[in-house]
Amino acid sequence: MILSANQPYFSPFPGFFRKALACDVLVILDEVQFPRGTTWISRNRFKNDRGALWITIPVWKKGLGLQRIDRVKICNEGRLRHKHLESIKAAYGNAPYFAEHLDFVTEIFSGCFERLIDLNMAIIKYLMKSLEIETKVMLLSESGATGKGTGLLVEVCKALGAGTFLAQTRAAKYLDPETFRKSGVDLQYLLYRAPVYPQLWGDFIADLSAFDLVFTCGPKARDILLR
Repeated sequence: MILSANQPYFSPFPGFFRKALACDVLVILDEVQFPRGTTWISRNRFKNDRGALWITIPVWKKGLGLQRIDRVKICNEGRLRHKHLESIKAAYGNAPYFAEHLDFVTEIFSGCFERLIDLNMAIIKYLMKSLEIETKVMLLSESGATGKGTGLLVEVCKALGAGTFLAQTRAAKYLDPETFRKSGVDLQYLLYRAPVYPQLWGDFIADLSAFDLVFTCGPKARDILLR
């Protein structure tokens, strides 16, 4: 069995889903530390007439110290979520398949989610369905595995009976191959190249949120991802 793992990114880029297509189980690391600085867990890029459009989900941090990802709560105060929704509508109103996804996009910014992990998991599962990806997705907290760094990933593999761990090449500098070797888990890397596809608003920008791919290419999105 091939297993991979990833932090629960907000509206992940296509490479997240390309890796999901290449494994049997994708483990979402919900119990690890939420980064102190900027992070893909709470923001991502879309596209409008000015280029990259950053959408950031505000979260409560002040006075809370270090938090686990699964304990981070969304700050639903103010009108920022309404502003984000209007920005997405303006950017993608003319995208061929945007109307099909508008109800879900509206739900994202409705304020109905309290925890960031719940919002991000809803988005991940929605995009996997849109991209016709049937890979099993589970949370780290459901595996019973503990540890840190490479040791944690090895323990997840052992807990779930995976003989192979699949990582993207950009993650190589964070992993210890020797720890995998000693545990009997085969470490493999996925060579990912950002798919090129028709976009709105001028020159192509790689690795935007996968929503950009889904909004513009609809049922062709999966084939483009596998290309």
